[in-house]
Amino acid sequence: MFELPLFPLNTVLFPGMPLPLHIFEERYKQMVKLCMDEQRPFGIVYTSDDEVGLTAQSVPHEVGCTARILQVQALGDERLLIMTMGDERFRIVSLKHDKPYLVGNVQLAPLEENWTDRSTNAARRLLPLVAEYLDILSEIGEVTFNTSQLPENPHQLGYLASAFLQLPQGEKQPLLETDSISALLQDLYGIYYRELALMRTMPKMDQGMFSIS
Repeated sequence: MFELPLFPLNTVLFPGMPLPLHIFEERYKQMVKLCMDEQRPFGIVYTSDDEVGLTAQSVPHEVGCTARILQVQALGDERLLIMTMGDERFRIVSLKHDKPYLVGNVQLAPLEENWTDRSTNAARRLLPLVAEYLDILSEIGEVTFNTSQLPENPHQLGYLASAFLQLPQGEKQPLLETDSISALLQDLYGIYYRELALMRTMPKMDQGMFSIS
């Protein structure tokens, strides 16, 4: 168990996925400075609050993802634009409120399975559905992704497929909370099968309703 600075957001970050952040609150500028000085990550935790940051009424979900800072760009008014990359799942054990920003006592929560025959077969079933889904989004100009480069690694495919889903963030959080890669891929197969069934029946002029969130 270790201490991790936390950044509650109305966004779910998955391992291996990029996330740009606009940092303008003083408390989070302090947090970013600490992480840069000590070369350590912070944690992104989903909260259903519309406001950035934690209020007395909002509580972050227990499972989050560590974020490594890759680039920092200074903007006007001492604001920062940082590019982060999701790294590892973690689970909050307890919260601390002794700093301007939230701090959690956390434990890393790696998925329970390694690359097994079961997860490999599940990834092979999911792969063509994800490719078709992204092709449709590419046709309407919502994403640009070369589906020939979709990963075969079950973990990488599972998290990429989770990130690209056109669902509310609150519906993505349970995917991050799933503890085994086989269960995640199975859940994703059902979701992609359902979503593609709807997308295939929609006139092309109406498909513009989809957007990356």
